[in-house]
Amino acid sequence: MQREIWDVIIVGGGHAGCEAALASARLGCKTLVATLNLDRIGHMPCNCSIGGPAKGHLVREIDALGGQMALATDATMTHIRPVGSGKGPAVRTLRAHADKGLYPKAMRAALEAQPNISLLSAAVDGFVLSSSSEGTEVQGIRLVDGTEISARSVVITTGTFLNGLMHCGEQQTAGGRHGEGVSRGLSGALRDLGVRLGRFKTGTTPRVDRQTVDWSRVEEVPSEPCAPFSFMNDRVAPPRPLLPCWQTHTTEATHDVIRQNLHLSAMYAGRIEGIGPRYCPSIEDKVVRFAEKTSHPVFLEQEQWDTDWLYVQGMSTSLPEEAQVAFLHTVPGMEQVRVLRAGYAVEYDMVFPDQLTLSLECKAASGLYLAGQINGTSGYEEAAAQGLVAGLNAGRRALGLPQVALDRRQSYIGVLIDDLVTKGVDDPYRMLTSRAEYRLLLRHDNADRRLTPLGRELGLICDARWGRFTTKLAAVEVETERLATTFVTQKNSDLLCGMDTAPVDTRLSLADLLKRPEIQYEQIADRFPAEYPATPEVAEQVEITIKYEGYIARQEIQVQAHARLDSLQLPSDLDYTLHHAISSEGREKLTRVRPATLGQAGRIPGVTPADLQIVAVIVEQKRRAALVA
Repeated sequence: MQREIWDVIIVGGGHAGCEAALASARLGCKTLVATLNLDRIGHMPCNCSIGGPAKGHLVREIDALGGQMALATDATMTHIRPVGSGKGPAVRTLRAHADKGLYPKAMRAALEAQPNISLLSAAVDGFVLSSSSEGTEVQGIRLVDGTEISARSVVITTGTFLNGLMHCGEQQTAGGRHGEGVSRGLSGALRDLGVRLGRFKTGTTPRVDRQTVDWSRVEEVPSEPCAPFSFMNDRVAPPRPLLPCWQTHTTEATHDVIRQNLHLSAMYAGRIEGIGPRYCPSIEDKVVRFAEKTSHPVFLEQEQWDTDWLYVQGMSTSLPEEAQVAFLHTVPGMEQVRVLRAGYAVEYDMVFPDQLTLSLECKAASGLYLAGQINGTSGYEEAAAQGLVAGLNAGRRALGLPQVALDRRQSYIGVLIDDLVTKGVDDPYRMLTSRAEYRLLLRHDNADRRLTPLGRELGLICDARWGRFTTKLAAVEVETERLATTFVTQKNSDLLCGMDTAPVDTRLSLADLLKRPEIQYEQIADRFPAEYPATPEVAEQVEITIKYEGYIARQEIQVQAHARLDSLQLPSDLDYTLHHAISSEGREKLTRVRPATLGQAGRIPGVTPADLQIVAVIVEQKRRAALVA
């Protein structure tokens, strides 16, 4: 082991680590996954959910690039329903629950079945480094026992384990999550490289016994018919019947208990230094920040088919266990509930991500990549998306290939990474559809059309996946052409009877008919059937493409306009401090982020339009000087 040189070493086996390892190995790189506990690979330490607004888009994009998260979710799904279905195709996606026992097994099985991957149970506390006039390079890892393992690239995906500290009231326990240890050495190793670290906080909710819930006082939320997450599956086919989840709510009595115990909360008592997530606040935060609200929604989610453990969604807390029991007993349906595990908060070291490039390589040390919560994000999906990109680029570096950056005009993954690297974070970052400027183009349904050809080009897409994609693409084109060249005329206009639409005076293509707001594709397919009926997935693509054609074309024009800014590359050695015409804040931010393009520079908070004009002039002057020379 000590003498072997790996192409890529992944430190950590969570959602980011799994996708990073698979991406690297699929490039043909010899990949080692070093993690504290092999039994916790792919573990879901918080809720059992995958997907949701914007997060579901990320899962689809990971799948479109050959990743594993969607396949593992489909294979272990216990509950699923659509979200955003009333808001149009731009935000429409899926949210599922996965069996928390089966999902990690499915992910570990995928790692073990993938050629080029080896697994190692070990604690990592440092790096093997080399220095030259070009800077510092990471050439491997050092284990806590002093063993050094060499590699051409290293990816750190340590989640909440860097100096992790768990809080439940006044009780403090070292660890990255319940029942597990902590990584102590890597934070110091990163600081020694000159990397700026911060302290963030996340939390989880109490788990309660299903057998002690009064089901007559909660509302059942059943699973609903949905398409699968993965493009590799034709339909949702869970191994067992899908489960519902259940909705209840907090009451004034709940809020009174929480207010009376705020002084015991680890967060409000000042024992937590880390900054918590803005978009997933604790129940204490909700009661304090939204004091005018008399209740908040609470969902009960069954974590596994064969256990009675329920996750109490919406009640993340760091209050003492006794206070948690007290406030739970004020929630309708949970008056007699038994707590199986108290909720807790965990704070951990993170790296401010504006110290990374768009490939997720650390600027302070070449060959070192970071992905997941260490970069200041929250959520399984955000972690997995970063892991795929970091693993891809770490593998490409090991193979001597150029780095790849996904464009924010191309994917939510691109939006995620560009936001992290360009804008930085002040609190744990969560993906939102509102963060994407071109969300009508970045839809859940067309993730494969946007990204699978790129994945194939990069070597991430197997023949079976490529075959399914090209077959679907051909079917979409055939049906789109049929609708454009098949017409409703006065002779066959009787077929429109009962469709509650205006009559046809001369002739109208089925495509133009479909553009009418009151007409749905199913109506056309029923009255004007194709020789080979379209699958639901093909039908959805065809309908959205035709019905929103004008809006899509308008966004594509906007994309092209902004692409011109991103086509202007900025020199990597440009010394902004020498150009005092740029504002002082602009010089400081440009020097820290070192944007790759003028477009990226324009997205840095604090860089003004005037600063951009000056940078553009500087670059043009350098270009002309180079031509003369």
